[in-house]
Amino acid sequence: MQTFTWIFLTALIISTAVQLWLSIRQARHVAQHRTAVPDEFADKVSLQEHQKAADYTLTKGAFGRVDLFINVFILLFWLYGGGLNWLDSYVRSFGWNEIYTGVTVLLGFALISSLLSLPSSLYSTFVIEEKFGFNKMTLLTFFIDMIKAALLGIIIGAPLLALILWLMQSAGDMWWIYAWLALSLFSLFMMWAYPKFIAPVFNKFQPLEEGETLERIRSLLQRSGFNSNGVFVMDGSRRSSHGNAYFTGFGKNKRIVFFDTLLESLSPRQVEAVLAHELGHFKHKHIIKGLIVSLTTTLLGFATLAWLMKQTWFYSGLGVEQGSTYIALLLFLLISPAFTFLLGPLMSWWSRKHEFEADAFAAKQSSAKELINSLVSLYKENASTLTPDPLYSAFYDSHPPASIRIAHLKQHMTG
Repeated sequence: MQTFTWIFLTALIISTAVQLWLSIRQARHVAQHRTAVPDEFADKVSLQEHQKAADYTLTKGAFGRVDLFINVFILLFWLYGGGLNWLDSYVRSFGWNEIYTGVTVLLGFALISSLLSLPSSLYSTFVIEEKFGFNKMTLLTFFIDMIKAALLGIIIGAPLLALILWLMQSAGDMWWIYAWLALSLFSLFMMWAYPKFIAPVFNKFQPLEEGETLERIRSLLQRSGFNSNGVFVMDGSRRSSHGNAYFTGFGKNKRIVFFDTLLESLSPRQVEAVLAHELGHFKHKHIIKGLIVSLTTTLLGFATLAWLMKQTWFYSGLGVEQGSTYIALLLFLLISPAFTFLLGPLMSWWSRKHEFEADAFAAKQSSAKELINSLVSLYKENASTLTPDPLYSAFYDSHPPASIRIAHLKQHMTG
């Protein structure tokens, strides 16, 4: 076996082992604290609700460990089991040019991968989510969503892939800068287009009706100096009872979106506090900072790929018989997670820092007490565990654990 083969397999084994170890830690910690509600939540969360969250976390974690090994097996099949070689040879037999062949291989890989992951998706939705009362989706809706996503992937993804592959093939040694610029412009365009053209393909969006909630939102937006292109309610209850709220869009096309399930579970004051938190992300420029980090890592990724694709050991070390621009791109996407996995804690720390800043903004513009009440309500509605393993949480969670986050918010309470 070649040196790079050993390097990749070592990285894969380490990342898999760390994920497994963290998952087992999480399971043990949640199980140990299942029998009693944490003291700070004793007057807000019942033992039954706490145990439901624990059982939900343990069930998802157990399935996640099985899914982890399945995904590793599939990855090794693609690389060393001849999967990629077979797919590439089959598409090459059509005699198309390099770009058509590359786009077909990449889309074919995406299609086969989605089919291979279908049993896991079905089990997660119709067994786990169903068992805990969250799933509202029918099989028909599930498969219609899948078909819509596949069609959008072809309509939007095929031209973008063709452009990137053409640049990789024709733009010389500096192709990676041009490809990065193209992808960056495409990402900005999609941020603008998503709320108006993509999201409505999957969900219905209705303007929030007049009433106390809308009046509070208008007042909050005015005193926060925030402009949006409307406040909308999304029919999230068609698929799940989980609640959420988010901003979407770019520039003048920004929208505020609430799941209908969230509006049903929170009071107008609590909705205002949740929105104030989301506004805090914009006021602290977290969206822009995240975009800059994303674009920077994409640029570094393209630069690394530009070097790797010239190395014969990159292909042979990953079990591929014939190198090409599109195979290099696919290999890079497949193996990157094994090498970047350990960056997870850094990104989680950065995200949690932003969450604290947004909470502080919400406490100033709205009410820390109401935000605490809304968070507790959402923890209960979504069956989020109140007792995650600290190390697991530090590695994975983009939001601080409930106890830490609420303790931080209480420091901003003015009465």
